[in-house]
Amino acid sequence: MTDRFQKRLQSGGVLVADGATGTGYQEMGSEIGVAPEEWVYDRPDKVLELHRAFITAGSDIILTDTFGGTPIRMRESRYAGRASELNRRAAELAREAASFKDSVLVAGSIGPSGLLMEPYGELTRAAAVQTFAEQAAALAAGGVDLVVLETFFALDEALAAIEGVRQATGLPLVASFSFDQGTRTMMGLSPTQMVEAIAPLGVAAIGANCGKSLDAMEAVVTEIAGMRAGIPLWVKPNAGLPRMDGDVARYDTGPGTMAEYARRFIGLGARIVGGCCGTSPA
Repeated sequence: MTDRFQKRLQSGGVLVADGATGTGYQEMGSEIGVAPEEWVYDRPDKVLELHRAFITAGSDIILTDTFGGTPIRMRESRYAGRASELNRRAAELAREAASFKDSVLVAGSIGPSGLLMEPYGELTRAAAVQTFAEQAAALAAGGVDLVVLETFFALDEALAAIEGVRQATGLPLVASFSFDQGTRTMMGLSPTQMVEAIAPLGVAAIGANCGKSLDAMEAVVTEIAGMRAGIPLWVKPNAGLPRMDGDVARYDTGPGTMAEYARRFIGLGARIVGGCCGTSPA
């Protein structure tokens, strides 16, 4: 299965990725403060339901419920010490959901560790490489077609993640950053700097997810596309910024607006489009 993603890209056309996991679970009744990954064991029926809803809506790619599944982040959950087991099970659930439509690809989602790397924080490069390798190995064992590093904001951690994934598996790898300061990441990284650092590493696709607004994402996509790096572009913005309704985050951006911007991104050269926080199957 390692070449399914590349073959789909080589065949031309645009691939549609899925939408939000955490937001979807909240709509299904998940309580505030519950890590989405806990539903892999606590509510596997709901995990399957959301995957299938996105597939029914037209997704060519669904992401595993493992964004916070690094062993480091799992230390704070009820499943501490069981990160590999949980990641493999999440991949198996996504694979099961995709089974009724052979063309659907399963992407293993890997998010940041939640720690800053030295010298800004306590995370060493060796520890970062190890934690990402462990997660990637488990996702590969569960049957994913590709691995997606998503919502990264620090270049050093992304580079460690790429090294860890490459140690564990030969699966295609997507690197996606969150430019949540508009056209910069939280650590000040620009789209141009990201592409210059990541493009030479042989990733299957590169791009951006989450972010500050759809207009800001358009500016990010425009900058990346203008570099003409020759690498497929992955774009998965959130449905704008949320407003708080009590303890619940509400997103006011509707399907029509998301579709309009998706068309703009495709016009700029995006090959994979989807949604992040607040994006429903609709």
